[in-house]
Amino acid sequence: MSSSPKMLKEEVSRYNEAYEFRKGKYNMFHTTVYEGTLEQQYDTVIRQLQSLIEDEPNFIANLANASALLGQFLPDINWAGFYLLDEKGLVLGPFQGLPACVRIPVGRGVCGTAAERRETMLVPDVHAFPGHIACDAASRSEIVVPLLTPRGELLGVLDIDSPSTDRFNEIDRVQLERFAGVLTAGL
Repeated sequence: MSSSPKMLKEEVSRYNEAYEFRKGKYNMFHTTVYEGTLEQQYDTVIRQLQSLIEDEPNFIANLANASALLGQFLPDINWAGFYLLDEKGLVLGPFQGLPACVRIPVGRGVCGTAAERRETMLVPDVHAFPGHIACDAASRSEIVVPLLTPRGELLGVLDIDSPSTDRFNEIDRVQLERFAGVLTAGL
């Protein structure tokens, strides 16, 4: 079945409109300058996250873009990504950084402890944390935020490492909990 020239022209026009929309949507990440207070900078990155995930139902794809956003936005970090809960514990999910530990038992290390307690762990010096699992010897501080559904079900954790001690603070904790909440809000 052949298409008429008019139908073909309409199809090309729809394709071009969709392309221009996507191009504009994703180009916003190349030109963003994070300015203002730390809270205002987080507001910008959270708006970017909302824009990226609003039309995408695939959780893994959204985690991949979320880790890329954090990798671009947060200064002085060497790893940003996710560990997801399965029947054996936490398993590596989408991330930005060097290759990482594939599995972490719930209750072990910073990630496993955050998962077990279902609370954010802000660790100024990972070498002083009992049972720390060193996936990257360069990491010195870490923040881990549990990923909880609105019903309180644990899905995994958001893990961010820095090569500097005392990299993360209370503002990071509050804002990264907001960030995680945006990711899990529709689940």
